[in-house]
Amino acid sequence: MHKIAVMGDRDSIYGFAALGMEPFPITDPTEAAKKLHQIAEENYAVVYMTEALGSNLQKELDRYRESDLPAIILIPGTSGNTGAGMEQVKKSVVQAVGSDIIFGGDN
Repeated sequence: MHKIAVMGDRDSIYGFAALGMEPFPITDPTEAAKKLHQIAEENYAVVYMTEALGSNLQKELDRYRESDLPAIILIPGTSGNTGAGMEQVKKSVVQAVGSDIIFGGDN
């Protein structure tokens, strides 16, 4: 059975444990990259990550975007919504269908 993880600052992610997700409180980008690689090897299907943490891990996010699993989904944290999560969804849609069907227009 696949698992679901959530990574980011402690205040942003601990509520997700009540939903059955495995919280990984990490703010250091180097440690987060190591943990993400470990998670990817441990049968996690989905990794929710705060936008603040994800902004420092673009290389790793791009690497896993090409993989089947885990799916990495950026979420707002306590620092607020930066729009990075929607931008990642937009990139994925454009890659999948060849056009920006969310906001209109071609890319």
